Amino acid sequence: MDINDNIESPLYLQVSFNKYLKHYEALAKSNNELVVTKANQILKVASRYPELKEGFSDTSILKTRAKEIQLILQDAFSPLLTNNEIKTASVPFHNLIFNSSERFQKIIETAGKDFTLQIKNIPENDTYILACTIILNFCYGYNLNFKRPFYYEIPDAQGILHYYKILYNADFCEIIPKKHTKLITEADYKELLDNFENIDLWKEKFPVNSYSFKGFVVSNIFDVTDDQSISNIKSNLIGDEKRKNESFMEGFHEIFRSLLRLKDIKVGFSTYNKEDQVFERVYGAGVKSYLLGDRDNEKCIDALCSRSYNRLLLENKFFSISNVDKMFEKEKGHVPHILNLHEQGIKSAIFAPIANKNGLLGIIEIVSFKPEVLNSINANKLADVMPFIITAVERTQNEEENLIEAIIQKECTSIHSSVHWRFKKEAKNFINAELKGEEASFKKIAFTNVYPLYGQIDIKGSSEARNTATSLDLSLQLNAVKNIFVRIYKTQLLPIYQQFIFQIDEYLKGLETHFQVDSEQQISEFFKQDIEPLLKHIYTNDDFKDEIDAYFNSIDDKVNVLYKHRKDYDKTISKINKEMASLLDKKQVEAQLMYPHYFERFKTDGVEHNMYIGESITKEDSFNHIYLYNLRLWQLQVMCEMENAYYQMQSKFPVALDVASMILVFNQPLSISFRMDEKQFDVDGTYNARYEIVKKRVDKAYIKGTTERVTQKGKISIVYSQKQDEIEYLRYIKFLQSKHYLDTDIEIVELEDLQAVTGLKAIRVSVLYHKNEADKSFYSYDDLMKEIKA
Repeated sequence: MDINDNIESPLYLQVSFNKYLKHYEALAKSNNELVVTKANQILKVASRYPELKEGFSDTSILKTRAKEIQLILQDAFSPLLTNNEIKTASVPFHNLIFNSSERFQKIIETAGKDFTLQIKNIPENDTYILACTIILNFCYGYNLNFKRPFYYEIPDAQGILHYYKILYNADFCEIIPKKHTKLITEADYKELLDNFENIDLWKEKFPVNSYSFKGFVVSNIFDVTDDQSISNIKSNLIGDEKRKNESFMEGFHEIFRSLLRLKDIKVGFSTYNKEDQVFERVYGAGVKSYLLGDRDNEKCIDALCSRSYNRLLLENKFFSISNVDKMFEKEKGHVPHILNLHEQGIKSAIFAPIANKNGLLGIIEIVSFKPEVLNSINANKLADVMPFIITAVERTQNEEENLIEAIIQKECTSIHSSVHWRFKKEAKNFINAELKGEEASFKKIAFTNVYPLYGQIDIKGSSEARNTATSLDLSLQLNAVKNIFVRIYKTQLLPIYQQFIFQIDEYLKGLETHFQVDSEQQISEFFKQDIEPLLKHIYTNDDFKDEIDAYFNSIDDKVNVLYKHRKDYDKTISKINKEMASLLDKKQVEAQLMYPHYFERFKTDGVEHNMYIGESITKEDSFNHIYLYNLRLWQLQVMCEMENAYYQMQSKFPVALDVASMILVFNQPLSISFRMDEKQFDVDGTYNARYEIVKKRVDKAYIKGTTERVTQKGKISIVYSQKQDEIEYLRYIKFLQSKHYLDTDIEIVELEDLQAVTGLKAIRVSVLYHKNEADKSFYSYDDLMKEIKA
């Protein structure tokens, strides 16, 4: 077999002791007789076999000349140090070893018959380029440092992985260009410097087997298990997504097994919540806490005995239990953490605090299912890795705090993605000002010349529906109390009961004839001040306990009133808002892809939305009015779809309510700015404020000369003030009529003047509905109601 088989390299490899033997040729001229004698002896042996000097690539020669090679290399592999040094002789980029120390051989034997020795950290795809850089250094005098530290990973008899670092001695190597090899020029070198990943270029400059390698390398190998374990811990703790990886903790166990030279150990974590004084589980794939067992969290004082509590939380020092079972018997199971470990079958353990100058952050828990394996002596080895674990936990906590803040921002005070760049820019300016020592202030966020779009899907008659629900609940509650008083009056003829019955009847009449704003408050006070104390007194009479229990069971604990019809109403409003907002949000994702714009929505008695579009928001020189027209058409179409979606799900709601949709058209660009106090955008300037006034009042506006509101169930109302807006939207309506979104009953009406706003008009047109998504028929609102009720 040839050494070069199955290897693609610019180096043609030959084992040769030529350069090594030249050292003995020099020693043969020494003044020291012993040195001369030994040198001549080695040179004599080598002279019998010219191939040892001239070089060979046939691996069979390594076997046939093994004794001679061992004799030649006896000074490099001293018999006195053979059981101490870990050393090999080999050729580069090859796992072929032809001479080694006794200690190295024992390490390989211990690893087992199935173990295959392989160099780690050699970049498999870059070995060709690595060989080229060695040629550039050897033959051309350049100083390129591409080599990374190489390692062996070899298990011991227990299966614990040990790490061995390889240091090469290349003093006995020769590299020379072959006869017809084209030499590298300065221009070639400079070209290669900028083309590391261009393997074709390297092969062009350094063809396969174009240089001859003669010699061998001596590898001095050192056990660096502790250092590498610490390095691996650092590497494992760096990744952001590590906790989501199933193999993360298993890898972590292996690293600690190598560090402590113990096979049967596991590692767990728990974090310390200072605010609540509890230990908490770390959530992640495969992450366990042996201190908490199967609990998610536990008060620190309940998880530890007082001595262990002081040791970890106050002194920030580790403690160990070398024999859990023995300690369990001694303390008769009264020590909480010993009891917990005992129940998990753990026999020995180390608990080490993860603490910085501010105190405890968490605990690292190392456990074994064998007694005496973990103890106070080997616990000291953790001192080398704790700084890295502390740093990782600090970083994780900072990331978690940042994530919490981000979630709060997203869920509570969200900054829309379209304008996020502007906030980010000001935040950077703020930070830079602080770093320069200047007075930092967050400047006003404003966008000029943007076009507004506003729409709402409003619940019609929500106030009346709420009043009706309240009236029904109060009537139920009053009648329930009246029945109790009527019954008790038959057994106890006290006039006060008659007076209460009379007062209840008066309230019931009032609810039937005219429900007023203060009716709810008056009746609630009546129940609280008069009825409840009396019912508690009557409760002492066993004859009325069941009825009074039934009454109080009908009262809602949270609002302290009978809450049946109002609950249905509130659920309906909540569900309408949730479903409509969800649909609008989904549609908005599509709209943003058409052209970026600012969007916000609000849940009231229905769902409102604001949109602003313009050059200053997009930050790019790309805005065109076509995007505004497109967004207006999109808005009108989506409002039709929301109307349809609502009436398809209306039957699922506890209360059947109607909705009405409206769009406000404002054809002049305006300026908006972010109000820090309210955490939202608002219009700037007196003229622009007119838009806000219209927006807040227009849905309550009447058609001129009538008592009819502009918004109406089954119709979409488009409010505007300019003729060009009317022409534009009639064009959109005609298009949506062709798609069966809208009916043909278009009407144009004038609106009564609002405060400081005159000349408003509205286009009203009926929406066409489907009974469900599969239905292909088109219905007006009235037709749809008939179909649903049929």
